[in-house]
Amino acid sequence: MAHAHEHTTQKSYGKAFALGIGLNLIFIVVEVIYGLIANSSALLADAGHNASDVLGLVFAWTAMWLASIKPKGKYTYGLRKTTILVSILNALLLFGAVIAIGWDAVGKFKNPEPVAGSQVMIVAAIGVVINTLTALLFMKGQKDDLNIKGAFLHMAADAGVSLGVVVAGLLINLTGIQWIDPVMSFIIILVILWGTWRLFTDSLDLALDAVPKHINLEKVREFLLTQKGVENIHDLHIWAMSTTKVALTAHLIMPEGFSDKFISELQQKLEHEFGIGHTTLQIENEQIEKYCDTDC
Repeated sequence: MAHAHEHTTQKSYGKAFALGIGLNLIFIVVEVIYGLIANSSALLADAGHNASDVLGLVFAWTAMWLASIKPKGKYTYGLRKTTILVSILNALLLFGAVIAIGWDAVGKFKNPEPVAGSQVMIVAAIGVVINTLTALLFMKGQKDDLNIKGAFLHMAADAGVSLGVVVAGLLINLTGIQWIDPVMSFIIILVILWGTWRLFTDSLDLALDAVPKHINLEKVREFLLTQKGVENIHDLHIWAMSTTKVALTAHLIMPEGFSDKFISELQQKLEHEFGIGHTTLQIENEQIEKYCDTDC
């Protein structure tokens, strides 16, 4: 079931990833060339940001493909966790882009040079169109897949950043103030940092097997305790196997036993109510004296 879903997602969005990557690569080349010609650090900053996001799209696409590979050998869970590792790598790449953008902007502050505002506006406006189109490719799937959601948010942010560069070019044309260009670079840096920090911390949590943000641990515990025949629970663990797949293990104390359909029906309920698709339940008919929610 999970494998089929991941394979379908990878196949459905393969063209979207390919088109998005292709369009943005062409645009990055244009931005770098005209950023150097127009002497615009804001345009070069936007190119750096776009380059990081293209790498992110490549990694996300690759990770989605790896996650669809069936478990084999020592990788008994398959390679689903690569989607989480890629999210961390993507965040680190974005942090690197921030350093490069900041270094260039500081240099422009120290040694201000004329910026061709009109060229900046035209190139950045093309970026608004390309990034918006790319974001729309991932808009539908963002509700079901965190990898797709990440791609959508990155491209939507890129469209906003490019719009900011258009505004910078307009203001330079109207006022002739050259430091507007590096100031816009720092605004771009803040936008990148805001999204990247959340991406980094969320990815790190998943890598450390924290309960995914969209799942309330206490609500799951309460739900399990309301099931008929369940007297108590212990060793409840919930973690992410990938950016789309959540697993749960738990020991249920059921002194009066359980019906044949109990486990399969409970697994279906957990998937429907909480989106937990990989469930392992151990039934115990005796209450133990001590129990805990960590390794006992």
